[in-house]
Amino acid sequence: MNALLANFAPMTLELNGVRLEPLGLQHAAGLRAAACDGELWKLRITSVPEPDMVEAYIAAALEMRPGRYAFAVIDTATGAVIGTTSYHDIVPALDRVEIGYTWYARSRQRSYVNTSCKLLLLTHAFDTLGCAVVGFRTDNFNHASQAAIERLGAKKDGVLRHHALRRDGTVRDTVVYSIVRGEWPEIKAHLRYKLSRD
Repeated sequence: MNALLANFAPMTLELNGVRLEPLGLQHAAGLRAAACDGELWKLRITSVPEPDMVEAYIAAALEMRPGRYAFAVIDTATGAVIGTTSYHDIVPALDRVEIGYTWYARSRQRSYVNTSCKLLLLTHAFDTLGCAVVGFRTDNFNHASQAAIERLGAKKDGVLRHHALRRDGTVRDTVVYSIVRGEWPEIKAHLRYKLSRD
């Protein structure tokens, strides 16, 4: 087995009041509540499940292993599930992973939560898994997501035209970003600095 895949044992990561733990059906009620905070499934540019589809959403994420490792995002102070995120599109031959399938309850958006989660996942990807590159993708009309990815320090690689279906049946263009290993030390220092000021 490739070293990258071998290191994808079930893991829990924690920082700054946020815990990432392997997503499972035990998180369904909490994930449903997070989706209802802002009725996020009504946004055409995201893949947030409707409340009655949360169990199916979790089951689909679990079935995608080993190509996807999904996490529940937990507020450590309250134990509440506040969102989800994943490693996905894992390419061991290239030491490459992507971070995506990310969404948070509306009340937690534009807060320390995303920076904390990305610092956890990027640190684990580069410093533990030994990744050479970490990628990100988002809908071309999801300007908030693009801005959040760019605030991390990721570089825009380009746009995949007519790339994926949205929930409403329209076809989106996908904006692609990445961080390569040589950029990671400076990005890590910057993310830590941002969290120290939040």
